[in-house]
Amino acid sequence: MPRPTAAQLAYGSCTVIFSTLAMLLLSQTSSGPGIAVIALAALALGLLVALTVPSPTARAASAPAERAADEERVPTTL
Repeated sequence: MPRPTAAQLAYGSCTVIFSTLAMLLLSQTSSGPGIAVIALAALALGLLVALTVPSPTARAASAPAERAADEERVPTTL
């Protein structure tokens, strides 16, 4: 499994922090189990966001394939 990039770590961390704050403020819960559920939901959401951020290697690997496809579409007859 490849290591997460700086962008993935940043997006995931910001998602966890802001979604936790938003859910705690909106739910106005003060019970321990309620806070635990919100924290787990925020962690799951942060993990989902971090995994869906495109990695730079995937973009670089698909670029030659796109160029080859563009070259094949050029008409050879006039």
